[in-house]
Amino acid sequence: YNISFEEITEHLMNDVSPSAYFNSLDRELEAYPLSMLAKLKQVDQSPKYHPEGNVWNHTMMVVDEAARIRGHFNDARAVMWAALLHDIGKPDTTKVRKGRITSYNHDEVGAKLSREFLEYFTNNKDFIKKVSLLVKYHMHMLYVLKGLPYGNPAKLVKETDIHDLALLCRCDRLGRIGADEREEARNYDMFLDMLHNY
Repeated sequence: YNISFEEITEHLMNDVSPSAYFNSLDRELEAYPLSMLAKLKQVDQSPKYHPEGNVWNHTMMVVDEAARIRGHFNDARAVMWAALLHDIGKPDTTKVRKGRITSYNHDEVGAKLSREFLEYFTNNKDFIKKVSLLVKYHMHMLYVLKGLPYGNPAKLVKETDIHDLALLCRCDRLGRIGADEREEARNYDMFLDMLHNY
């Protein structure tokens, strides 16, 4: 049974909680490229930042978070797909370093893999580029707010819709157990303010 791009898009765009649909899939996730998503179930995350457990659980929470504010995105289809694929780079980059689970560079690797994933289903170049750039920059709220050297905010402002990206970053941060809504609302406002300087 092959799941179509349209079927997934339909659930991302219309379900109150798209996670229910994705969690109902089983054997369907065995075939490429959906097997890339199935791998997320095998990848643990730092219990300190992600008490909800593996990358799949986190991704499902982010997708549901994004579905709640779907009406606020400029390009809802691209953001919903980016929410689903944002951590697709984690299986290839997650390692235990000095007793800590890290996934350095998963955003860059994920941008490449999300392109590969979507090219299997569609040849809509603009759409693929939009989603992969949202995936590429989804860690930038952290990089910019913490002044970390991994970021490239000037390039981000050129390459993405900062409104959609900031909302995706917020969904990513809220898609975990114990997230602080008020703190994330502040982070979101600060991030957008800082991006306006570029």
